[in-house]
Amino acid sequence: MTTTPSITTQSKWKKAIDDLPSTLDNIPAIFLAHGSPFLAFSKAEAAKNPRMGAYAGPSGPLASFLKDFGPALLKKYQPKAIVVFSAHWETAKTLQVTDYGDENPLLFDYYGFQPSMYQLKFKSRGDSKLSQRLVDLYRGAGRSARTTTKLEARGEDGRGFAGPGLDHGVFIPFRLMFGEEFTEIPIVQVSIDSSLDPEDNWAIGKAISVLRKEGILVISGGLTAHNLRDFSSFAPDTCKPVHKEFHDAIIEAVSIPDAEKRKRAMVNLTRHPGFRASHPREDHFVPLYVAAGAGEGGDVHVLTSLYGCPTFAFGV
Repeated sequence: MTTTPSITTQSKWKKAIDDLPSTLDNIPAIFLAHGSPFLAFSKAEAAKNPRMGAYAGPSGPLASFLKDFGPALLKKYQPKAIVVFSAHWETAKTLQVTDYGDENPLLFDYYGFQPSMYQLKFKSRGDSKLSQRLVDLYRGAGRSARTTTKLEARGEDGRGFAGPGLDHGVFIPFRLMFGEEFTEIPIVQVSIDSSLDPEDNWAIGKAISVLRKEGILVISGGLTAHNLRDFSSFAPDTCKPVHKEFHDAIIEAVSIPDAEKRKRAMVNLTRHPGFRASHPREDHFVPLYVAAGAGEGGDVHVLTSLYGCPTFAFGV
C-alpha cells in the first residue's frame, strides 16, 4: 500500500515544487486545485464566513500555495503558452477552444457575491495559432472541435451565463499565481467533455499531450471536494470521515508507480463511497483525468496534499 504523502505546509510544498525536474522539452501536466471565489475575497469579507474563509480564503493555505506555485512554474519551465481546462466549462459533442485575440475577457460565472467580485481584474491574451493547433490535434484524434471568439457565448455548458471569457476556475487562481496583469505568454482555454466520463476526459488530455514537448504548459483545474449541499465538506476540520477517506484514496491512487495500475485505480475512484459524498456532480473531479491523460505514462509528483485541494504534476 502506498503511504499518503503529507504535503500541507509551505516548506514541504516548496520542496515538492523544487524537486520537479526542469524539463523544458517535456513540461509536466498539472492538475490544479483552482479553489473558489473565496480566494479573491478581502480578508474582511472572508472573516464573515470563517468556515470557508479560514481554509479556502485569501489567507488560507491554498492561496499561499498558489502564490508560490505560479512564479515557480514560470521560472522552472519558461512556457511559451498555457492551455487550461476548467471544471466550469463543459460542452457536448464538440470541444470548444478560445480564440480571444489580444485580450481574454473574463466571465463572472457566479451569483450573489459582493460588487467587488464583479470588478476583479486579470489581463491576459490569447493566441490564434495555438487555438487552431489545438483544434487540429483534436480533429486528428477523431474529436469534433472548433474555436470560439469573444463575439459568441461559451456554448452548451448550461450554467446560465451568456457571455464569452475565461471562467472563475481560471482567473481566480491565475490572479494569485501570475498577478492581475499577465500578458507575457498567451492563455487558451479548452472545454471539458460534458459526458463527465473519466475515460472520455482522459482522452481529451491525451490528445494534446504532444504540446508538453513543444514548451506548452497544460493545466487542468478542479477540486477533489466540491459539495455545495454540504459546506462542512470543504474544510478538513469540519468534513466527515468519509470525505477524508476519499481524499486519502485519491492521493494513494495517483501515487501508484505503475502507470496502468495507476490509471485503473484513478478511474475506480468514482466507485469509492466518498466520491458521491464529495461530488454530487462530477464536474469538479473530471479535470483530474484530463491532466492525467495529458501526462499519461510518466511519473506523478504530489505537489500538495491539502484536503480537497491537492495539486499533482503528471508525466514527470
